[in-house]
Amino acid sequence: MADNLKITKTISLEEEFGIKNAKVHYQLSPEKLHEATLEKKQGVEADSGALAINTGEFTGRAPKDRFLVMDEVTKEDVWWGDINQSFDAEKFDLLYNKVIDYLSGKELYARDGYVCADENYRLNIRVVNEYPWSNLFCFNMFLRPEESELENFSPDWKIVNAPGFHANPETDGTRSHNFAILNFKRKIALIGGTGYTGEMKKGIFSALNFILPTQKNTLPMHCSANVGEDGDTAIFFGLSGTGKTTLSADPNRKLIGDDEHGWTNENTIFNFEGGCYAKVIDLTEEKEPDIFRAIKPGAILENVVLGKNGKVDFKDDSITQNTRVSYPIYHIDNIQASSVGENPKNIFFLTADAFGVLPPISKLTPGQAAYHFISGYTAKVAGTEAGIDEPVPSFSACFGAPFMPLHPTRYAEMLSKKMKDAGVNVWLINTGWTGGPYGTGSRMKLKYTRAMITEALDGNLENVEFENHEIFGLAVPQSCENVPDEVLNPKDTWSDKEAYDKKARHLAKSFQDNFKQFEDYANTEIMKGAPKA
Repeated sequence: MADNLKITKTISLEEEFGIKNAKVHYQLSPEKLHEATLEKKQGVEADSGALAINTGEFTGRAPKDRFLVMDEVTKEDVWWGDINQSFDAEKFDLLYNKVIDYLSGKELYARDGYVCADENYRLNIRVVNEYPWSNLFCFNMFLRPEESELENFSPDWKIVNAPGFHANPETDGTRSHNFAILNFKRKIALIGGTGYTGEMKKGIFSALNFILPTQKNTLPMHCSANVGEDGDTAIFFGLSGTGKTTLSADPNRKLIGDDEHGWTNENTIFNFEGGCYAKVIDLTEEKEPDIFRAIKPGAILENVVLGKNGKVDFKDDSITQNTRVSYPIYHIDNIQASSVGENPKNIFFLTADAFGVLPPISKLTPGQAAYHFISGYTAKVAGTEAGIDEPVPSFSACFGAPFMPLHPTRYAEMLSKKMKDAGVNVWLINTGWTGGPYGTGSRMKLKYTRAMITEALDGNLENVEFENHEIFGLAVPQSCENVPDEVLNPKDTWSDKEAYDKKARHLAKSFQDNFKQFEDYANTEIMKGAPKA
């Protein structure tokens, strides 16, 4: 889209946001935003033509500095606590006015976009950014209106993004100088003190996770999705590092989206976004060809290290392990153009079990599916965080707890109903360790995981023999094309069977301990899905 060449519309930031005397760049093209970033020396160009920027102090989200305004809209529905922290409405208004005063008189970048590819659920977004590269991120990640739609564009939600503004916790009600606050009554995402672009993406995701279930009876999901030649849709849930983006990028299936989707009453799956935001630590063209080839002009690399001639060292984590790239979804060749899929047939819960005890593939009952969905298990391994020198269980409800304003059981019950209504198969996939825990065993081979998922998608596991895992109760297939039989049963891969049993019971106990916080809300069917320690 050219820089105001054909766009005759102008917007008043003073009238709509209260921002005065700003020099406003509206709906700039990616090329212009790229140029502006280089001119302001806020980024450099990599050898691929992509823009490389550094997000500054924050290279990831700051979950302890995320708040929801408590008011008549949110008070009764939000599951308040350590994740969904409350913020006073009057304090929000005062802080908003301080941010607006800070942005007044500055050179700013405004953009109109929307989320939700299904027209029936579309939510229009207007964003104001302090930095041009933040605005380019919004071009990549939100869906892009046609020029003809801009003239009468009316925002449903607004994002005000001021990385250079620092709050005063003593007077502003924040925990520190940075903050990300959602106000559902005013329909504003207010972000300050942090340049990490993911706060904008996840802020709107959090808003949809409240709006869609409570107002549209639609299930929001932190997942990737693709569709096969026969029109069957597959959904992949998983926390960071479990292979969600990798495994949904299948050459034989079209990508709907890689991170955030809705599941409607009409049994369709739609992408929330217009782009992808992928991790690039240790990226190679061999391992992740789609992502590697998407890093070209228009893409933004975050917090990577560049060597001579602008070549990215993808192994270098000296800035952060959380190096990333954002790009519009059309940088991927094999995509579902509408970003909408029908006929969901298979759901995959991905976990990287560093204890090496979960089967590489197992089939879940509806109760087990709800239990594992609420649990959202994976494991942290040595070196991922300071102080971690052996595997640690990590649970994130609904595979996305930091973004879920409602109680997890509300999402789980919606998922269970949709599973039953649609006749969906649910599979637990362990992309983690086999033959022993992290440090002893080895990581499950990607080719085996891909083979198991392919067999499940093709329906070839419907007629094989299954055995229930003695501790987790999961139905484990005893044969799978292109996968050695001994790999399918994790206990068989351990030389010390007693050590396996001990480790499996230890992990089952971790599941049970974590689930105590949900027991009072969970129904009998969900509780029957628990493992036996």
